[in-house]
Amino acid sequence: MSEVIQTADCLDCPYRSLIFENLNAEQLIRVTENRKEILYKKGEVVCKQGDRVQSFLYLKTGLVKIFKENNDNKPQIISIAKPKDFIGLLSIFSQEVYPFSISCIEDSAICFVDLDVIRSLIREDGEFGLVFLEKMSEVSENIWQSRLELSKKNLRGRIAYTLLEFSQNIFDDLQFDLPISRKELAELIDMTTENVIRILSEFRKDEIIGISGKTITILDNNRLEQINLHG
Repeated sequence: MSEVIQTADCLDCPYRSLIFENLNAEQLIRVTENRKEILYKKGEVVCKQGDRVQSFLYLKTGLVKIFKENNDNKPQIISIAKPKDFIGLLSIFSQEVYPFSISCIEDSAICFVDLDVIRSLIREDGEFGLVFLEKMSEVSENIWQSRLELSKKNLRGRIAYTLLEFSQNIFDDLQFDLPISRKELAELIDMTTENVIRILSEFRKDEIIGISGKTITILDNNRLEQINLHG
């Protein structure tokens, strides 16, 4: 069950440099007074598609998935967010309600800052506004670049790309616990669950990866990179 916790103010926060670095003391106090940090358990929903957008969110610890709930009851995972990522930026000013849902795939700590405070800071501080817009553009570019890369690949290439993303950009390790199910992996890369299971088994048989329960070990990084590049 989610839990609101008390944390140090924004002046002392190690995450301040991500976007609030150039704010003065008064501005940081205003942010501190209008934010809360919430701890979520794995599987808990942070926001649902259709909820009102009221806060600026960033992920301090854990992992979350951002996904679209379609009319056919087949969710499409848009992206996986990791610590220090800003989540919800794609709709923060353009829409009144979230066009997607966010849920935790690991125990996570998320900081919520009142959106009206963010708006007021952008109006009064051009430098902050510029940094904020740059971050929004970066988030958007990363998501669409990832979707474009996946769309160009065959099934083996999509699996290779995703395993390398987890290894290099999320866990920074050749061995990691896959934080999503085979079904969710299929939703992320637009494949069937059966094909995901089949290709993972092929990679294991070819000794490209090792699989033990949820633990993935990349045994031959070079071959996986080649499949990613040419798949």
